[in-house]
Amino acid sequence: MNPPDLARRGLLGLAAGGMASFGVATAAAATANKAVRNRTISSAAFGTVGDGVADDTAALQAAIDEAFQAHDPAMLVIPPGVYKVTRTLRIVPRAEGGKPANITRQSGILAHGARILSRIGDGEPVLLLRCEGTVRFVLLEGLDIQGGGKEGHGLSLDCDRFGKYLYNFCLRDVVVQGCGGDGCRMIGNIFEAQLFNCYFRDNRGSGLVMGHGKTGGILSSIHAFGCVFGQNGQHGAELINNAYDVGFHGCYFLLNREFGLLAGNGCTLLSHCGFENNHEGAPDFTRGDAGMKLQGFATLVGCTSYSMHKQTYLLRAFVAGRLSMMGCTGSGGGSAKGAGLAKLSGTSGANAVLVGCNGAVTYADGFEGLEIGGAGGGIRFGSDWRSRNLPQLGEYRLWVSRDGKLRIKKGSPAADDDGSPIGSGP
Repeated sequence: MNPPDLARRGLLGLAAGGMASFGVATAAAATANKAVRNRTISSAAFGTVGDGVADDTAALQAAIDEAFQAHDPAMLVIPPGVYKVTRTLRIVPRAEGGKPANITRQSGILAHGARILSRIGDGEPVLLLRCEGTVRFVLLEGLDIQGGGKEGHGLSLDCDRFGKYLYNFCLRDVVVQGCGGDGCRMIGNIFEAQLFNCYFRDNRGSGLVMGHGKTGGILSSIHAFGCVFGQNGQHGAELINNAYDVGFHGCYFLLNREFGLLAGNGCTLLSHCGFENNHEGAPDFTRGDAGMKLQGFATLVGCTSYSMHKQTYLLRAFVAGRLSMMGCTGSGGGSAKGAGLAKLSGTSGANAVLVGCNGAVTYADGFEGLEIGGAGGGIRFGSDWRSRNLPQLGEYRLWVSRDGKLRIKKGSPAADDDGSPIGSGP
């Protein structure tokens, strides 16, 4: 796998932005002669009861349909209460006549104090936002989705269609727990979005899954702030279908059955995130694994890992681009007292730089990183002649040969015994 191509990312972003702008312009032209109001409506006006006994599915769906009219969007308020639903609630923006349409004005759901109690038994999601046009400025705030274990995903954002776009939206104070699938799933042309103070816990799948579309769409520029991903049946969060452009800031990943975060193509940024006691499904510490697993590239700033049970490292990575870790720590106690910071391997052209980190670092398959100011102090360079992290003095490289001699050569060495010996080992 090659490192991420930043030029390609720029072109993709430009293309997506340009096509999305075209969709916005089309929507604006279609509504130029219509008066659009800013409305707030209540689900109570559509007959919701909210006692946890009555089936509120039909009333909630009618309220959602009214709120997400393309020609007259609204903010839907769901009053405090428990709302039982027995089939999927669908957000599918429509124009007059029921045709798919764009929404480019603020709309959404405000539901602080309201719980959606799922009694769905067919493996379908609880709340589905299906994008069949250009959808922007949607706010889902205060939603509390309680699954029963027989539905699918708690919240599904589906934009896996070429030429359709979901962006500039926000999930705030959203709780999804107990669902039979993933807590929240975002797939397709989804970008420029934020998740604030969201909790994805106790779901049978992963807490949060994000990925490029399989039939069309690039997921990018998603940022999660202060979110918790815990006690899920698979991973806390997972990046799939080659997605990587996601940032996690001040998030916590704990007690998941497998990894706290699984990123098969890398992850743009993790800052001040914590990983605690993941791999609850492992039989013991020796068969546990790291809090985070990635292949590709990543930047980690101020991230921490602590384990009392089966989590072995903060990070296990196969580096194919650049891995940067600054001020990160990895440790453990109890049966996990051997837990460390990272286990790293990678391609010959990859780089790993660790600055001011604490915790044991293990290298595999001849891969070596550059460690500055770690637990032992000083600077740890690569020692193998093939390492990309050899000490450099001007045009000269230094390394330690297999016979324990320090060797030097002007330019890069071509073999272990290349250059000239300048010392000997013990």
